Amino acid sequence: MVKKLTQGFWEKTARIILRNRILILLLVAAFTVFLGLQWKNMRFSSSQANLLPDDHEVNLEYQSFLNQFGEEGNAVVLAIRDSALFSLENFNRWNKLSKQLGAFPEVDFVLSTDNLQELKKDKEKQKFVLRPLIKTPPNSQAEVDSLIQHLFNNLPFYDNLLFNAESRTIRTVMYLDKDIVNTSVRKDFILEDMTNLVEDFEEETGMDVRISGMPYIRTMNSQNIIDEIYKFILGALGVTSLLFFFFFRSFRATFISMFVVIVGVMWAFGILGLLQYEITVLTALIPPLIIVIGIPNCIFLINKYQQEVKKHGNQALSLQRVISKIGNATLMTNVTTASGFATFIVTDSKLLKEFGIVASMNIIGIFILSLLIIPILYSFMPLPKTKHLKHLNKKWVDAFVNWTVRIVKGERISIYVTSVILLVASIIGIYQINISGSPIEDMPKKEQFFKDIRFFEKEFDGIMPVEIVVDTKQPKGVMKAASLKKIDQLSDVIEEIPELSKPVSVVNLVKYSKQAFYNGIPKYYQLPTTQESNFILSMAQKSSSDADLLKNFVDSTGQNARITTFMKDVTTERMEAIEARLQENITKIFPSEHYKVYMTGSALLFLKGTKYLVKNLVLSLALAIGLIALFMAYLFRSFRMIIISLIPNLLPLLITAGVNHRPFWYSVLPLVFRSMTPYTFWQNIGKNS
Repeated sequence: MVKKLTQGFWEKTARIILRNRILILLLVAAFTVFLGLQWKNMRFSSSQANLLPDDHEVNLEYQSFLNQFGEEGNAVVLAIRDSALFSLENFNRWNKLSKQLGAFPEVDFVLSTDNLQELKKDKEKQKFVLRPLIKTPPNSQAEVDSLIQHLFNNLPFYDNLLFNAESRTIRTVMYLDKDIVNTSVRKDFILEDMTNLVEDFEEETGMDVRISGMPYIRTMNSQNIIDEIYKFILGALGVTSLLFFFFFRSFRATFISMFVVIVGVMWAFGILGLLQYEITVLTALIPPLIIVIGIPNCIFLINKYQQEVKKHGNQALSLQRVISKIGNATLMTNVTTASGFATFIVTDSKLLKEFGIVASMNIIGIFILSLLIIPILYSFMPLPKTKHLKHLNKKWVDAFVNWTVRIVKGERISIYVTSVILLVASIIGIYQINISGSPIEDMPKKEQFFKDIRFFEKEFDGIMPVEIVVDTKQPKGVMKAASLKKIDQLSDVIEEIPELSKPVSVVNLVKYSKQAFYNGIPKYYQLPTTQESNFILSMAQKSSSDADLLKNFVDSTGQNARITTFMKDVTTERMEAIEARLQENITKIFPSEHYKVYMTGSALLFLKGTKYLVKNLVLSLALAIGLIALFMAYLFRSFRMIIISLIPNLLPLLITAGVNHRPFWYSVLPLVFRSMTPYTFWQNIGKNS
């Protein structure tokens, strides 16, 4: 009964499509134009990908940190490791570059040798004041040498912030306006204004400027993704069209298929604009995905049409059977595929939810386009010529099919053994999978900005921010001697971890204050003793210069302090080990009854987001399998058919997951081949030819 109803539905659908050809084409064209007009709403994501739900604990802590201290990822750093920098001409040119960058409205502040401030003691007013390191541009090489020597030897506060004394690397830190960090304005400034200034500097001096910092990395990586979208689309079109032409040997069939998928890509971009979703790393995959899914639809429909034409030569009957016979099969394959992507909609992650919505909508869209456009266009064309139907009689295709049939019928034991070996190997391989929580691991290794990341990791021990927030649970509790001592203890722990950079916190400022109190002698760059604390801290509290510096490390109430460090690109396991070690020491150093301490920052946010993604992928996969089982139950009304249909779907999934562990597979594959039939494919091709 269900079969008859389904068959009747598709026969009626075929009649409607073929009787309303012009109207349907006009509607498709109108809808395509409408979606094309939505392209103006498309925009590429300017913010860091966040896979966590807005109400997730890690996200809430991160937002709390941003509310207290502002944007943490707004610094762009420029560095030079070249002794030629310390010549009079080049040193002044480097300082001029800092001035030029600071003049842009997109830049909030630039910290460099040009405007470096030195903390001094005002003996008369008994307070600390900031004095510029360079009052006037140096006029001689001796002045430059004196300044550099003073910087490297007497200002430990700026060590690892503005210079690396060991390698004599100098850097400039440019803080972007926090309001434009997550907007397209950041991209325009970095790719145009800043890049032009840096290129001019390099051309004039002959030195290489290394650039990094999260805004710069995000901008360059986003631009790389934008460039690759077009490469993916053109590559997918090129490969699929060549394969299509190889099998069909028909320019007409190839052009029709390419037209269908190109319209599908136009719909994909239009739907993104219509829903006003940003183009992210995930949604950027949808256009090539539509091409890859759309081409099989075209193959099924065109191949069936040509088979029917060869059988009886009646065009109208051929087109009617294409829609009624293939329509149902392609609908089910596309619906199951769309359902698999639609399972992302049930997650709490905005990024995954948007991807699931757009992907599932476009998969159904490409099915509708294939079903409508291909039969209608062929209805206006003459019947295919004999040469266009030759591919239906290819001997090597028949040989391959016959070989497959013979293997299935005569080598069932080998197939079962091979499948079991692959299943066991896949399960073992799955347990060897390493989850990557690195935000830079997938970036192009050959690009200059990635090489610069490695440079800064080597010179300054990392570029990914890790923030630790210490809540003393009382106003002005940060500046108490006990709190400062505990923050210093945790800073010592951070310095012991090789993957983390030297931490920066209010402790550094207090140490600098003591050094200034003792007339800048570097050996006094340390926390004040109990006897010194009251006097030095009271002087610091009276100093507007200290207050200006203090706001970068302590919130307005004086209750919360931040400890900033930077992490190298490390494996997820190592990152988790570092997090566990820090948490262990936090618990030990800061008693919970007096302090509340948590870790946040871009690096940890990405790690937690990756783990959340893996968890949701497992959930989505389970839902997809359940939906496929329901579809199979509806189609065949047989539990046996459900099992039979699921096994060929699950085994490739397990193999795909298990193949991640390559060394294991190198040892397993020989066993797989030994278990297979002794008759090779090419031997049978020769026999059947």
